[in-house]
Amino acid sequence: MQSLSEDERREILRVARESLVEATTHGRLMQPFPQDGIFRRRAGVFVTLHRKGKLRGCIGVIQPREGLGESVVRAALGAALEDPRFCKMLPEELEEVQIEVSLLSEMERTIPEAIQMGRDGLLIESGLQRGLLLPQVAVEHRLTREQFLDETCHKAGLQRGAWKDPATKIYRFSCEIIAEKYQEKSPRIRLDSRAE
Repeated sequence: MQSLSEDERREILRVARESLVEATTHGRLMQPFPQDGIFRRRAGVFVTLHRKGKLRGCIGVIQPREGLGESVVRAALGAALEDPRFCKMLPEELEEVQIEVSLLSEMERTIPEAIQMGRDGLLIESGLQRGLLLPQVAVEHRLTREQFLDETCHKAGLQRGAWKDPATKIYRFSCEIIAEKYQEKSPRIRLDSRAE
């Protein structure tokens, strides 16, 4: 995916924030889905929520069947209300939550030695089981390459070390990351954009 303009980044964050408000306040998807410009593209997308520096929810789609507008709206609702690791987000949390949107490149089959830490995210598949970790996870948790592979296997419900099995498929991808920058009392849309 080609790099986004500042205006496109702001629009994506605006849509994600409005979707979050609609999801937490009314428990529904924001509609109509945005369909103009950047929102016509198709790309894997994850919406990650942080509250006071801690993960509050993360949901996304790897291979979307719809445009980016619908994917962002659905992922924002999912991160707020459907991540099984967390209780549903409440409207009073909105002011303290920062949004990070990760746009995924195409998946590329790879081998462990070719993985570049900090740049590559991982998708591991074995049979019907699969798990994905975004590139920033390895950086934030200071993982080694083997630890990153092990944690992705764990996310897939596989044994750590399952990546060594020749039947296990390993894919890598990169992300363009668009994030709100947290400001005390006002997490409104200030960009902290990174292309990873």
